[in-house]
Amino acid sequence: MRGKTKLAAAALASFTLAACVTVEAPDKPIVIELNVNIRQEVIYRLAEDAGNTIEENADIF
Repeated sequence: MRGKTKLAAAALASFTLAACVTVEAPDKPIVIELNVNIRQEVIYRLAEDAGNTIEENADIF
């Protein structure tokens, strides 16, 4: 039994060493490009401003 235990321990040790993971920082900086569409917010603000202008100058419209 001891022979099988030693063999199993040796196999486990070799698997443990084979699964080693190394993490290194990249040479170049990480660049994240964000393309954000702000059209909806601009349209909402323009609509709100137009609504306020119409309410303030109801006699013109």
